[in-house]
Amino acid sequence: MANGAEELSKVRKYLMFMLENKGSDLHIKAGSVFRARIQGSITKLGKEIFEPEEADAFAKEILGERYADFVASKELDMVYPFDENTRFRVNMFYQMNGISAVFRVIPIEIPHLKDLNLPEVIASFAKKERGLVLVTGVTGSGKSTTLAALVREINETTNKHIITIEDPIEFVHQDANCIVNQRSVGQDTLSFSAALKSALREDPDIILVGEMRDMETINLALHAADTGHLVLSTLHTIDVKETINRIIATFPTNEQNRVRLSLAGVIEGIISQRLVKTLDGGRRAAMEILIRTPMVEKLIMENEDYRIKDAIEAGKPIYKSQSFDQSLLDLYNEGVISKDEAKKNATSASDLELKMSGLTSMSDRGSESEEKQEMKPKDEDIFELK
Repeated sequence: MANGAEELSKVRKYLMFMLENKGSDLHIKAGSVFRARIQGSITKLGKEIFEPEEADAFAKEILGERYADFVASKELDMVYPFDENTRFRVNMFYQMNGISAVFRVIPIEIPHLKDLNLPEVIASFAKKERGLVLVTGVTGSGKSTTLAALVREINETTNKHIITIEDPIEFVHQDANCIVNQRSVGQDTLSFSAALKSALREDPDIILVGEMRDMETINLALHAADTGHLVLSTLHTIDVKETINRIIATFPTNEQNRVRLSLAGVIEGIISQRLVKTLDGGRRAAMEILIRTPMVEKLIMENEDYRIKDAIEAGKPIYKSQSFDQSLLDLYNEGVISKDEAKKNATSASDLELKMSGLTSMSDRGSESEEKQEMKPKDEDIFELK
């Protein structure tokens, strides 16, 4: 019979091994070997099979009183404190062979914006007094880290009240110049929407919503931004255009025009990021950055989202906005990433290759089109566990 304490000890051994090899996620699956994401790739850690009964005993041990809730809901989020320097965000769930879990490393030390090698314009969002700033990307793209660094910047440079609503709380912010109240969904509040409604009566300056998951939360976030608060949040979208479309498409057709006008009026910036492999074996965030300008506001209001990428690229010299391809080209020119890595992550690999060669695509040659002129700113290896 499997022993829960022994199985937890086994998992901790794999967590330690993953940390020593600079991994980011440990994958546990009943009936399979342990795997970890190391330098962006899923890698087997030895050949030991984690049997279904072992996985169940492990779940009972680590969850304690929450095990019954897990069995009832079939999935659960939590934070696991590994030691005084390391915490993990854990998602545990059932799959056809039993229980699986993913452990994501959460750094104890919240990074400064400058430590993340982000474009300087990102820091400007921490100075906004009101509006909506979104950080988007796929799971594991570093959204939470970027948001945490923004909150740290606000916490250390202003005197304000910050409320965060998260599921679960990942980065813990101590009061510096600001007062920071962090609320965990399920523990400190019943839902994002309930906490957001309450936050509006709690004298906040900044509200961080861990994720805009549903129509009610999005609506409340837009309202909070419109009534003089700075709202920070995330969405699981791949770029700026999809982010705008996703927000609007969440609502019924008869409300979409209202939401489009509201979004155009409050959006201050969208940061869409992808982690790309660097030449030194690490990873760096390539970023598409939308900065609110009169042209961007006009394009959103008039349902011309297909022109937003051109507006972003045209705004780079003055507003410091940038498309993914411009970000990738900069990283390539700086010697940070390879040509193949840049092309693999590009929106248009053929156009990017031309720009790398010092040429331009047909749409960029000669005089710009009327549209461009209008948008131009006028101002599998195996690791053996030992």
